[in-house]
Amino acid sequence: MNLRRLKYFVKIVDAGSLTQAAEMLHIAQPALSQQLITLEEEFQQQLLVRTKRGVMATDAGLALYRHAQAILRQLEMAQADVKSAGKSLTGQVSVGLAPGTGASALSLPLLRAVRSRHPDILLYINENFGTTLSELIMNGRMDMAVLYGDKPANGLTFQLLANEDLYLLAPRNIPIEGPTVEVDALRDVPLLLPRPYNYLRKYVDEGFARMQQVPKVIAEIESAATLAAAVGAGLGATILPDSTAKVVAASCDATVHRIVSPAINIPLSLCLSDRLPLSEPANAVKDILLEIAAAQPHDTLGAATDA
Repeated sequence: MNLRRLKYFVKIVDAGSLTQAAEMLHIAQPALSQQLITLEEEFQQQLLVRTKRGVMATDAGLALYRHAQAILRQLEMAQADVKSAGKSLTGQVSVGLAPGTGASALSLPLLRAVRSRHPDILLYINENFGTTLSELIMNGRMDMAVLYGDKPANGLTFQLLANEDLYLLAPRNIPIEGPTVEVDALRDVPLLLPRPYNYLRKYVDEGFARMQQVPKVIAEIESAATLAAAVGAGLGATILPDSTAKVVAASCDATVHRIVSPAINIPLSLCLSDRLPLSEPANAVKDILLEIAAAQPHDTLGAATDA
């Protein structure tokens, strides 16, 4: 298999256009089309279909696209490792941090530590939804990410960093007394929660299900700013990990109550690919990240809704 053709194919799929891909690769479009034809002949499969808007990958093309990304990434890692053998660690390392999670407490210490110990490593930090970060890791486009979850799936592994208790954040027009609140008492409380695919929502739903209940969700919100404004306006309550609940409560004059009977907690984990090995620089960054996470006070690894 010709690696150059794989690079061309990935570029075409990313661009969604043969013309744009040819321009980015600085080659003539007929030559690029011929490379695609040769690739399709090698696999005896149609890899792309032409549409009015450009080109789209077929099912076979999507399968090749995933493998091509992984192959090309492994090649890049091999080149970087060979070049850095016997020298200080150098190369690019990408780390995803789900916004509104305990990952926010790790970003600045990670930047400082990597800069101090391995100044030749170029650290790329991507703050995005946990689902997006998971896909990037599966596709070989990101080394690691800190997000909610702990169940291996779809080519991913999770290394637990902390278990975070969940708290009810209630506006003043929904009076809740005491530092704790039982799940059964939340039966009729209007809740503002993220979508069902969100890990935080999944753990909330599971906690309610243990009491044969379903949360009374009146709106689904995945913006921290909008969520705080909605709670502050008295539209409903929400459920967040401890540290974020306290921060949001201070900004919108709401009360915070730990959920009990049953207590609901959510795992914050380091997410890695179970197929693609980490490069030497990425392994060094992972070790630093785990070291920082272990040294963090437990209540600083709290967060919100975007995992």
